Amino acid sequence: MFDKVRAEIDGMIARDPAARSRLEVVLFYPAFHAIMAYRLSHRLYKADWLLAARAVSQFARWLTGIEIHPGATIGKRFFIDHGMGVVIGETAEIGDDVTLYHDVTLGGVSPAEDSDGQRCQKRHPTLRDNVIVGSGAQILGPITVEKGARVGANAVVIKDVPECATVAGIPAKVVISKAARKSDAFAPYGTPLQDLPDPAARAIEALMAQVNGLESQVKALEARLRESGAEGEDATDPVPPYPDAGKTSSRRAVGEHR
Repeated sequence: MFDKVRAEIDGMIARDPAARSRLEVVLFYPAFHAIMAYRLSHRLYKADWLLAARAVSQFARWLTGIEIHPGATIGKRFFIDHGMGVVIGETAEIGDDVTLYHDVTLGGVSPAEDSDGQRCQKRHPTLRDNVIVGSGAQILGPITVEKGARVGANAVVIKDVPECATVAGIPAKVVISKAARKSDAFAPYGTPLQDLPDPAARAIEALMAQVNGLESQVKALEARLRESGAEGEDATDPVPPYPDAGKTSSRRAVGEHR
């Protein structure tokens, strides 16, 4: 048991440079208090002591600001940095070495609809090993965030996240794929800023690609006109601004003559 507790503490120290010692983590880290309370409440929950389990869970919520349902399944070396405002639902599943930041929600999509029918159903997300979830992110519904994935701050995730991918935005989309990731190093807040593409730059690149494509089409049409011998005075005359421009000019000339 003490080895497991020591592993939890060491996992927190490894991911937080502000942690100076094990004693500091034990005394002052809400994540440690919350996870220890969860371990106890989960055992009570599995033993069908549901009321006692919820009592322990609620006390931890009051103490730390972190709400973990006793029915959730959480692996080894789980770390919640800063902690305040984290909510983890009853059927959530979390693997080993997962990191969450403050204000993260692992919630259901429509908990108020047919609540009786949802009691024995999977309603909350599954996070595989080594997942990092940035502050303010919402992961909703019975979806899966695969191993090594990163969820950027304030993202709203409603679809499965591929392995080792980085997602961001509302709704969340893949911004860095597994193949494009340059490093597997720990990414604070789930957002590798040095690798994250600039959305404005990507939009400009897409527009430039369209312009280049249109330019190529225009050159091809000009070449076809030259080959067909259609490039002459008629081909170089300016195109009227609208289809009836020529008719309007003729009518005006007739009126002036009269």
